[in-house]
Amino acid sequence: MDSVLRAAAMYLALMVLFKIAGRRSLAELTTFDFVLLMMIGEATQQALLGDDFSVTNGILVIVTLIAIDVGLSLLKQRSGWVSRLIDGEPTIIVENGKLLHQRLRHARLVEADVMEAARSSQGLEKLEEIKFAIIERNGKISIIARED
Repeated sequence: MDSVLRAAAMYLALMVLFKIAGRRSLAELTTFDFVLLMMIGEATQQALLGDDFSVTNGILVIVTLIAIDVGLSLLKQRSGWVSRLIDGEPTIIVENGKLLHQRLRHARLVEADVMEAARSSQGLEKLEEIKFAIIERNGKISIIARED
């Protein structure tokens, strides 16, 4: 039973930490992000298994984590409030070629991040060419170009 409680506690703790870290941290992995996730994975493994490295304990931890994940996904389907709490909502960060600085700061983004997304997805070169830039729930930046 100790393993089940450890797994539930770690799942909850990681969800809260990644929610605090923001959507940007999960959008696209940099080398630093990848190394950080590997270290988090190792620390999590040690916290989940404790001193019991048996196959049975490992399977119990995995089953617990999957059950929590499935349970939360079912809860998100039934409740819009829970879905918004866990996944967040899309956030407009550029409107009619104007940066919304408060929202950018909150998302810990800079203009260069927006322009990178604009160039890669729409081939846009200037901020004024963007009608809307939106941080989606998954952390990606969607660009809607202005119509001329």
